[in-house]
Amino acid sequence: MSETAAEEAAVLAAIYCERDEFELLAKSETNGITLRILANMEGNPEKIILKLTFHLPPSYPTCLPDISVCSEQLTRSQCLEIKESLFKQAEKFISEPMVHELVAWLQQNFNNLISQPDRLACSGKSNAEQNTVEDDVWTALLQLDHMRAKDKYIKIIEKWTSDLRLTGRLMFLGKMILIILQGERKNIKDYLLLQKTSKVDVDSSKKKCKEKMLSVLCETKLLFEHKRFATFEIKEYSSLDELNREFEGVGLSELYRNFVPAVLQ
Repeated sequence: MSETAAEEAAVLAAIYCERDEFELLAKSETNGITLRILANMEGNPEKIILKLTFHLPPSYPTCLPDISVCSEQLTRSQCLEIKESLFKQAEKFISEPMVHELVAWLQQNFNNLISQPDRLACSGKSNAEQNTVEDDVWTALLQLDHMRAKDKYIKIIEKWTSDLRLTGRLMFLGKMILIILQGERKNIKDYLLLQKTSKVDVDSSKKKCKEKMLSVLCETKLLFEHKRFATFEIKEYSSLDELNREFEGVGLSELYRNFVPAVLQ
């Protein structure tokens, strides 16, 4: 954790001092700082509140922060569009504390951003879809809430992915459990059906139960800039930086930025 990031977090707490306006979510030497700011977008007929989550890794500010944007009043595609705009703006402040500058810039430019047509929706249409590697090859990002019978659960997932010719990762970081699946979209759909209808875990009474807390965070076509995992592997990570590098290794940095920080909320 950099001294600059720690000092910036203290300054932000003083600036955003209204009730629930600032929250320090996590702070450690190995993972850096994660903080949340509730930003009011003024000048709109309807009061719009954005929940902005910033993860400042240990190497920040020499690298960009991870950013998550959520709002009950906006669509997911609008939130993703705002996030991408923030990342572009953040590149101008590299090597400098930037969170307050980014929030202030967003408040000044918010109306222009949301007045543009929605361009990005992970499971929807985008210009990049015209550059897919193969029309039937997709990537899905899933989240599991927990595994009580972990060893048995993992074996079931390994069997399903093998039978359905899916590659990817089953990823553990602390209590967070993510699954990346890559393969034909039909096979991914078949996997999701198995995941939701089969007894894969045990409940608090040790009785076999179905998975009721599976979240599909994203489904998107595999693009030219993406690489395909050669195998399906189970991995445990010690930090967000290590997890991020896994996504970066196959060109899925945008997928990480758009969805993983939000899982930590």
